[in-house]
Amino acid sequence: MTIRVLLADDQALLRETFRILIDSNQDMEVVGEAADGREAVELTRARRPDVVLMDIRMPGMDGLAATTAICAHPELSGTRILILTTFELDDYVARAIRAGASGFLGKDVRASDLLAGIRTVAAGDALLSPQATALLISRFLATAESAAAPPDTGRLAELTAREREVMALAAGGLSNHEIADRLFLSPLTVRTHIQRAMMKLHARDRAQLVVIAYQTGLVHPAPPQP
Repeated sequence: MTIRVLLADDQALLRETFRILIDSNQDMEVVGEAADGREAVELTRARRPDVVLMDIRMPGMDGLAATTAICAHPELSGTRILILTTFELDDYVARAIRAGASGFLGKDVRASDLLAGIRTVAAGDALLSPQATALLISRFLATAESAAAPPDTGRLAELTAREREVMALAAGGLSNHEIADRLFLSPLTVRTHIQRAMMKLHARDRAQLVVIAYQTGLVHPAPPQP
């Protein structure tokens, strides 16, 4: 199946570069270009892309607001947002992940990594390395705003004990292989537990599952290093 991609960036030259690169692959195509967040939301509603490459900083409605609007729309649950930014782990990116974005890439990304990232999020996986997960937690999920909110423990009621255990380890930044080694399971079994947890919690992907783990109090941010 062809992966349908929407480009959202205020730099026309960058959009054209990405379009040429993406359209040169048989398994993906660009179905639209947006120069700001408002246009990105409108085109996403009209063309239902599988992946939106979203610049975080654009005039008017920025990428954060556009990501929030797209991810909150029930009819767009099949669209994944891949954030593009020159500031990979600032608060804007963290807030976009919390809003429902599936991951992020720096604008200086290599062509092969960009294409791999599109395929990753289109398949329903999150483009967050364990290191990025840990930084995301320390930059945003451990803020005073998040800490002040009471944990929503009731959301975890449908999970099995094993699903909670796997979810907690994923939130701690462990990869599927590392979780498998820790629990003496196969990576495929770990992936199955994560997918079931995502389904029960209505999480778009692994990135949102990590956010939910902290929002529900399943895990807690480590105290900041002195």
